[in-house]
Amino acid sequence: MNIDISKVAKLPTKHGDFLIQSFKEDHIKGIKEHLVIFTKDLSDTVNVRIHSECLTGDAIGSIKCDCQAQLNYALDFINQNSGMVIYLRQEGRDIGLLNKVNAYALQDQGFDTCEANRQLGFKDDERTYEVVDFIFDHFKIKKINLLTNNPSKLTNLKVEIENRIPIKVGKTKQNLEYLKVKKEKMYHLL
Repeated sequence: MNIDISKVAKLPTKHGDFLIQSFKEDHIKGIKEHLVIFTKDLSDTVNVRIHSECLTGDAIGSIKCDCQAQLNYALDFINQNSGMVIYLRQEGRDIGLLNKVNAYALQDQGFDTCEANRQLGFKDDERTYEVVDFIFDHFKIKKINLLTNNPSKLTNLKVEIENRIPIKVGKTKQNLEYLKVKKEKMYHLL
């Protein structure tokens, strides 16, 4: 794995004052630039949110998903309790923005999020977490409290997970079916 690492910079936000560092990964799917947003003082057991990019939710405020609500919750949580958000550039469960929009179009025709991905030739979830293990090694992190509802994050990381912190935010009438699919087909802990 070939990864370039930026310097650390200050990042003041509406959630609080953080530090930021970028990890540029030369990945089989192309160049991916991930971010780590973190507090100055990290404890022995670090509070961590691993958040995959969702341009439509995170930046535009789509309520088809719960992504922006989860990101905002995590940033507020780490501001108050210390920790980090690892922001992975894995748009649309790592199918990319173009395919994500095509999946949205299939959802408009009645397919659920998993069925739409399969119609496009993808697995329900294409994401991987090897770069997260690299980031943990870089920060010398051995134990974490993981802010997640996703069971695959609990089993695919090479770090000791001391606690899972559920994130119960972002439920809207527009995303009820999406959340139902996450729970029933992807076994999210909702």
